[in-house]
Amino acid sequence: MGLKIYLLRHGETEYSQRDAFCGTLDPDLTPEGKQMAQAFAEAYSSVSWTDVYVSPMKRTIATAQPLCTALGLPMQVRDALREIDYGAWEDKEKEDVRIRYEQDYIHWLTEPAWNPPTGGETAVQVASRALTVISEIEAKYVSGNVLVVSHKATIRIILCSLLGIDLGRYRDRIDAPAASVSIVKMATHGPMLEILGDRSYMPKHLLERPGS
Repeated sequence: MGLKIYLLRHGETEYSQRDAFCGTLDPDLTPEGKQMAQAFAEAYSSVSWTDVYVSPMKRTIATAQPLCTALGLPMQVRDALREIDYGAWEDKEKEDVRIRYEQDYIHWLTEPAWNPPTGGETAVQVASRALTVISEIEAKYVSGNVLVVSHKATIRIILCSLLGIDLGRYRDRIDAPAASVSIVKMATHGPMLEILGDRSYMPKHLLERPGS
């Protein structure tokens, strides 16, 4: 059967609603975000899970919790799966950042692989740490279904790295809405994308949430 890695972004937070930079901040899910987590658990409880790897942030743990509780699955918490560090931009909305940090923002939009948010991390740095978890999973399991619960930028960077997409284009080529799941099969000739950003399991009222 081979190894499949399911990359699940956490559910909605106040920052996804505000379209603001969250990064290393540690908010919990909104009530709707918790509904997203529950919907995922109900839809994917029939999968034969091999393991669950989770970022240490409240929002990712809360997203994984309903599934893990329902099935009695332990969480493998890995700091390397945390969100990109947005530095001075955290807790600020994008328009505010564009005005206050204009040059850094332009450089980041143009080439985020090597240009970080002011005082934050580059995509290259995120890939360097996050891929250690993917390597750990590949070394441990030759087959099975492994769930990785992480964050928007981190998931997009992981996907670009696995699929051979320029890291500088992670914001342009890959989307990861709140509580969306992408599936990568570790195939004979390398990683194969099977599903990208799927939320078809989610009730309509959650799909229509702004900022998701």
